[in-house]
Amino acid sequence: MPYALFLGCTAPIRARNYEISTRLVAKRLGIDLVDVDGFSCCGFPIQAMDDETARLMAARNIMLAEENNLDIVTLCSACTAMLTEVSKQLREQEAYRKEVNKKLESLGRRAKGVATVKHVVRMLYEDIGPARIEKSLTRDLSGLKIASHYGCHYLKPSEVYEGFDNPEDPKTLDEMIGATRAQCLYYEERLQCCGGAVVGIDERLALSMAREKLGHAKEAKADAIVLMCPFCGIMYDANQRKIESNFELELGVPVLYYPQLLGLGLGFTPDQLGFKMNSVKTEALKEKIGSLPPVQAEEPAVKG
Repeated sequence: MPYALFLGCTAPIRARNYEISTRLVAKRLGIDLVDVDGFSCCGFPIQAMDDETARLMAARNIMLAEENNLDIVTLCSACTAMLTEVSKQLREQEAYRKEVNKKLESLGRRAKGVATVKHVVRMLYEDIGPARIEKSLTRDLSGLKIASHYGCHYLKPSEVYEGFDNPEDPKTLDEMIGATRAQCLYYEERLQCCGGAVVGIDERLALSMAREKLGHAKEAKADAIVLMCPFCGIMYDANQRKIESNFELELGVPVLYYPQLLGLGLGFTPDQLGFKMNSVKTEALKEKIGSLPPVQAEEPAVKG
């Protein structure tokens, strides 16, 4: 089950724990993540200034995946939205595809519009499925209470995802957390943005948005908040000390990427999953994980 792994800009630099845990989990589940030479920025960061160039950057990345006969798996939700939107445009709009290919002629290449794009959580949900994941567990995570964070771009703009989950009442991440047997908490403002979208304009406002979400997770007695976007990780994990300092409070809410949580259920150690790279201390969480009992998998880990 091969996919082109699209890391984007943020994950390889500021969310190595996300990348490391994703690769470990994928290998254990029989998913072959292929590194495609030449992948670049998806285009999203410049879209507001130059939409045409941003889309051309996305189209070039899609073209590279197509040349390797691969569909794309992404880690970043913004990359997912950008690449999914352009892949749909290339596939459905012949005039746009011809326009893009005129510009790619200088590279001696053409985009076909056949490669699909999936966020890693969606890929796991659709290709493996919660039921098969649960059967592959070797550690029982039912003692963990988890607050899920969907973020903005995992399901939006909703029209490009063609009915995958409900952006107003999403369930898929909760189901995937449930597949690890961890308890998924329903907490206040669970769909609130992390604040990252405005951090470059009004940092204090952005930090206050993250503070509110983390505060609600703490009130719900979450052992950790689980997310799936590296920029959300920056807001909740890397910036958590700054939030505590700016607003004179104590949070101490551990932040995990979904593959880190899943990896625990599959038997990997916190160190293997990059817990040492987490900004918020995870000692109490690791101590609790160490006390969790093993489970006997009903069948061997999924093989491709």
